[in-house]
Amino acid sequence: MKKAYCTLLALLISFTWSFAQSLPYLKEPTFKEGEKLSYKLRYGIISAANGVLSVNKSQLQFSNKNTFHLNAFGQTSSAFSIFYTVKNKYDSYIDGNTYQPYLYTEDIHENSYTRKEYATFDHKNSTVKGAKGTFKGKTSQIFDLLSAYYFARNLNLSSLKSGDSFKITYFLNDEIAELKVEYVGTEQIKTSLGTLDCIKLSPEIKPGRIFKKDSRLYLWVTNDGNRIPVKAQVEILIGSVTMELTKAEGLKYELGKKASYSK
Repeated sequence: MKKAYCTLLALLISFTWSFAQSLPYLKEPTFKEGEKLSYKLRYGIISAANGVLSVNKSQLQFSNKNTFHLNAFGQTSSAFSIFYTVKNKYDSYIDGNTYQPYLYTEDIHENSYTRKEYATFDHKNSTVKGAKGTFKGKTSQIFDLLSAYYFARNLNLSSLKSGDSFKITYFLNDEIAELKVEYVGTEQIKTSLGTLDCIKLSPEIKPGRIFKKDSRLYLWVTNDGNRIPVKAQVEILIGSVTMELTKAEGLKYELGKKASYSK
């Protein structure tokens, strides 16, 4: 259960779609300062955790460029804390034009385990300098969890067909890795905010002690001007874990309204 919870919590703050190396991104961001998205994570019918993603005005400047400050916070609910306790905070400072990160920090508290990260990105040299050294990547497009998610929201998905898959490169837990995601199609999803037309994605997961051999993780992202994730679900050996959007504030566009780049 711990592994399944951590997997969905990571998705809550990242949603790292894997199109970064193949598709161009939109010139105008799909988000703005003041956006705040709230989520609930459930194990079966039990409320397990809550999380918030927000876009803030940056107090830090890098190379005198426009900068967004992204923040994510997640913690287990009081009812679930008797089994497992999480209280995690993540921050990323990204270029307002390319959505690539300058600085990433995390403050992790999971039961007795704690971890802090402070990572800076050198895209020209394809390196990330973290708490445990400097890591070399194979591409200039290297993201952290948060910047990967916000970059992905700004991709031009017009050429995608069902079954297509792509990869994104990201830095996490003292290594640079890749994530492969499949584009499934579009689907109508009932949410607490109404029925919404969504883009359906399936990031790859590895079967093991938690996930079934044939388990698939699915993500649903609004097929509108905002491109916000509204639901994620994966089956585990015993039951399923689901994440759902409960509140959306400060959106740049009207929720559900199609944009020129909608599928």
